[in-house]
Amino acid sequence: MDPDPDRELALELEQHEAGSILRCFEMERRDFLKLLGGGILVCMSASSGAAQESGRMPGSHELPKDIAAWLHIAGDGHVTVFTGKVEMGQNIRTSLAQQVAEELRVPLESISMVMGDTQTVPWDMGTFGSRTTPTMGPQLRTMAAAARETLLNQAAEQWKVDPSGLTASDGRITNPRTNQSLSYGELTHGQKLVKVVESAPGLTPAAQWKTAGQPLPKVDGRAFVTGQHHYPSDIDPPGMVSGKVLRPAAFRATLVSLDDNAARHQPGVAVVRDGDFVGVTASDMWSAEQALAALKAQWKAPPQISDRELFGYLKANTDKGESEPPKVTGSVEKALAAADVRLSQSYTVAYIQHAPLEPRAAVAEWDGDRLTVWTGTQRPFAVRDELAAAFHIPSQNVRVLVPDTGSAYGGKHTGDAAVEAARLARAAGKPVRLVWTREEEFTWAYFRPAGVIEIRSGAQRDGTITAWECHNFNSGPSAIDTPYNVANRHIQFHPVDAPLRQGSYRALAATANHFARESHMDELSHATAKDPLEFRLKNTRNDRLRAVLEAAAEKAAWSRHKSTPERAFGIAGGIEKGGHIAAVAEVEIGPQKSVRVVRVVEAFDCGAVVNPNGLRNQIAGAIMMGMGGALFEAIRFDNGRILNPRFSQYRVPRFSDMPQIEVVLVDRKDLPSAGAGETPIVGIAPAIANAIFAATGERLRSLPLRTA
Repeated sequence: MDPDPDRELALELEQHEAGSILRCFEMERRDFLKLLGGGILVCMSASSGAAQESGRMPGSHELPKDIAAWLHIAGDGHVTVFTGKVEMGQNIRTSLAQQVAEELRVPLESISMVMGDTQTVPWDMGTFGSRTTPTMGPQLRTMAAAARETLLNQAAEQWKVDPSGLTASDGRITNPRTNQSLSYGELTHGQKLVKVVESAPGLTPAAQWKTAGQPLPKVDGRAFVTGQHHYPSDIDPPGMVSGKVLRPAAFRATLVSLDDNAARHQPGVAVVRDGDFVGVTASDMWSAEQALAALKAQWKAPPQISDRELFGYLKANTDKGESEPPKVTGSVEKALAAADVRLSQSYTVAYIQHAPLEPRAAVAEWDGDRLTVWTGTQRPFAVRDELAAAFHIPSQNVRVLVPDTGSAYGGKHTGDAAVEAARLARAAGKPVRLVWTREEEFTWAYFRPAGVIEIRSGAQRDGTITAWECHNFNSGPSAIDTPYNVANRHIQFHPVDAPLRQGSYRALAATANHFARESHMDELSHATAKDPLEFRLKNTRNDRLRAVLEAAAEKAAWSRHKSTPERAFGIAGGIEKGGHIAAVAEVEIGPQKSVRVVRVVEAFDCGAVVNPNGLRNQIAGAIMMGMGGALFEAIRFDNGRILNPRFSQYRVPRFSDMPQIEVVLVDRKDLPSAGAGETPIVGIAPAIANAIFAATGERLRSLPLRTA
């Protein structure tokens, strides 16, 4: 049964929340009294799907009718595109511009993208869930196609001809019969052209794409590799000072006492206290750090668990009030009783950090009761509202700008640094830059949820799966159901009162659920004496999943390679966010059972490919990131403290860990484009685990994978 899009979106938003606002500051009495007292314009009626993407949920935001909010064509023909999506390294600045260029029939270099500026772009719920390509792409394509039709009609009216005989190409409208030609700028003269579009114009089929679908280089790529690009942590307005925040001694701690005398006497230093919030500002970062070190604080924190007790805690602390009823088909108990083979196993995943290249950073500046913040966030409008709530001011008084940011991976949904910088800036009366240290990022940012996944299954001797029961504790419901054909299923997610702050991570819980399911599928294939690939193919009726499994196996020469104790192969597949994925991992087993991944083949079907070069980069990056969670990464904690809060203690993949990566793109030009930022990560961990079993006979059921 196809998933309900509204329900899927609601679940997505729930999983991307990282908890309530961390800080809300006291409001001054005068502020409380205040709270009481040129281009082309195209208008269209939005479809429900597009409206949901841009925020039109019940009681939420409507799509703007004025599509000049989306697209502006200047008198010189330059095109400016406005979107609330943000660039975090996933290269949507390029792929979205390609789609606009395709429909508008202009060169890619004539397009500029304005992204993530809450003052100038339409409201947007955020850049997450691999939703940019399948939702914002069609939205901008529709606006570009509508603008092209408008230009054709305007030229036809000027020349007194039928618009069907005109062509649009390279930013110009041409009459092939007379060779008359006008540039878009000559047609608009920089003036607005108002038009209401009652139905969406026809879009160019992917098979006919000339700009979209091509492996074009990254827009502004040179600025990134030469250091010219300004990240959020580089913003430097006139008069800016540096800020630092005093962190508690442990999670859930309250401030008992503070001696700030030594810090206040340092030159140019200001100390700010607002409840348990304590921060300092100084003329430069070094001075701010010295002032912070001079503060003497006492904290009180409750006793808390350690990572050694984690998985037992998750099982024992389910939030029954938040649990949803299970998804049940048929009778698992009856099917298990009749099965020839029965398995029951438990799988676990650790808390891990996002470890973005750029930690959280923000620059905040007040102008009276109006606030401007530059920060790296995936949800600029949500951060705008978070700032408004924290300072008790109207949202329209807050502007959030998101420069292209040094990665996020789902970890920058909240405005923690933005709120802190704004509080310091309000006290200082000057712009304040606040940049979290790596230790702060590893401690006070939210984590990918840890989890316990329990699976019971049954099968016949011929390899037909007859029963499947899955329970996920805490890590999340994304991809919790099986894509394989099983008549009797019982699927349930159990929320937990989590011991650590947790939230979104690349692919959400799909990584954990794929690891458990594809590991269990491998176990079941061996229990029924079936080849792992053939076992999966036998139990799927999904042609797209079958196609990627076969494509990855063929590229990896699955049928010709045989596993040995020194070198072995594992396979995994899955479906997530409209994408279909299959991965084959080849591992080398060294002395003391050390594991080295030497080759990964991954086949991916995400519909029509918008930019093959960008997509290959996304897949390779996802594989490498997935290897970190599969082999190395785990947050260690005890009694409210993180024990490995820096890269010297928290192992991430290194250049020496990089395997040979071979990507097979299954380019389905007959299908809509799906997102690709998340799904490619879900197959690598189970593929590695299954390869380790093929070599050693040891079944590893916990991430990260630790051999005995």
